Amino acid sequence: MTMLAILAMAALVFFSRYVFLEPKLPLRLAPQLQAILSYSGPAVLTAILAPIVFAPEGELWISPINPYLLSAILAGLIIYKTHNVLLTTVLSMVVLILNNLVF
Repeated sequence: MTMLAILAMAALVFFSRYVFLEPKLPLRLAPQLQAILSYSGPAVLTAILAPIVFAPEGELWISPINPYLLSAILAGLIIYKTHNVLLTTVLSMVVLILNNLVF
């Protein structure tokens, strides 16, 4: 039963991605819907990352010694200046690890 559920979910995810990404299929989204969907990635990432950054121990922690908050601010500044995702990821992870060792 578990394997059937996993296969069904895999098929659903594959189909939902394939329909919109395969260029040979005649299905196209309206430009307004494409514009709306362009906000879904940042919205999902914000929903995932906000609890990690602002409440890493389970309760709100906005402090200059919060290593997650410092790394998130640094990542925001680096991506704003460089537009380089790999550099931003590596540098902010290094800063987070160093901050966790210090604090």
